Amino acid sequence: MKVSIERSTLMKAMSRAQSVVERRNTIPILANVLIEAEGDQISLRATDLDIEIIDKATAVVERAGATTVGAHTLHEIVRKLPDGSMVELSDNAEAGRLEIRAGRSHFSLATLPREDFPVMASAEYDCNFGVKSSVLRRLFDKAKFAISTEETRYYLNGIYMHASDSEGGKVLRCVATDGHRLARIDASLPDGAGDIPGVIVPRKTVNEVGKLLGDDDTVIAVSVSETKIRFATPEVTLTSKVIDGSFPDYTRVIPQGNTKRLEVDAAEFAKAVDRVSTVSSERSRAVKLALDEDRLVLSVNSPDSGAADEELAVAYADEPLEIGFNAKYLLEIAQQVDRENAVFMFNSSGDPTLMREGNDDSAVYVVMPMRV
Repeated sequence: MKVSIERSTLMKAMSRAQSVVERRNTIPILANVLIEAEGDQISLRATDLDIEIIDKATAVVERAGATTVGAHTLHEIVRKLPDGSMVELSDNAEAGRLEIRAGRSHFSLATLPREDFPVMASAEYDCNFGVKSSVLRRLFDKAKFAISTEETRYYLNGIYMHASDSEGGKVLRCVATDGHRLARIDASLPDGAGDIPGVIVPRKTVNEVGKLLGDDDTVIAVSVSETKIRFATPEVTLTSKVIDGSFPDYTRVIPQGNTKRLEVDAAEFAKAVDRVSTVSSERSRAVKLALDEDRLVLSVNSPDSGAADEELAVAYADEPLEIGFNAKYLLEIAQQVDRENAVFMFNSSGDPTLMREGNDDSAVYVVMPMRV
């Protein structure tokens, strides 16, 4: 194999490929990226056995071939090469080396045979549809903060993606929860997505997909089966196993009877929560919301370090209410709001609280209260 490729093109492809590769590997080949050169392009393939990414880039191929080389080392080398330089990769199979030349720089890296590289078996996909980058980004970005990190409840370690009914018709819905808060985000159901099997997309996959979403108008081809999900653009294909488990019935957690309505400027609210929680010794300390007519007082009382309170002008016309929340959870939910105002719907100090963006029901959040 002998190829020449522009440094920035190789850098872009290597960045995506190496991010899938785990830093610590018990299987040496999994630390490598598979480089295949043919025609007028090279493809870079990396996997951790759960996710596989294939990135294609245009290159001058003098001699077709394939080899595998340490992903993180190659990425670091390319990152440090001068911008605009041409990088030449040539494989010496007999010596088990990949020679890298750029200007006056020369590197020689150890390789492993391409035959040893595991390739994810291709699946028959039950459902195929296209979705705009901007739509997929919104679905994942707004839900992922609520993904659980508790390994024992592995079925909550991802985003549940499925088709559902809403008041406005059929929607593509993403849900995440960790038992303390929940995010439910809807988008119009794309053509062909009606028979999507409900799948749980793992956290790592959600983060990797976020890195390959380009311009807002780029259409991502999504393919789903019972065991795998694939996201593809013309240059990149990311295939991932889905979490083998049943997502709980989240509809039972979303309160229906909350009538006490608070409307507040989302950015001001987030800043106020951040300020008053500064005095608490831990980020998980409760912040108390005291509601009265058109007035909200946020307060934190920490026996170790002190107390803080801040008053905000709000729209609230119900009976007075005092309720406590984990400051971190409140902050994360408030930061999801794209519109100016956040609307909180309360029932009592012991019941889950509902939050949405203005009158938009396509993004709904639930947060459990804390005793204060």
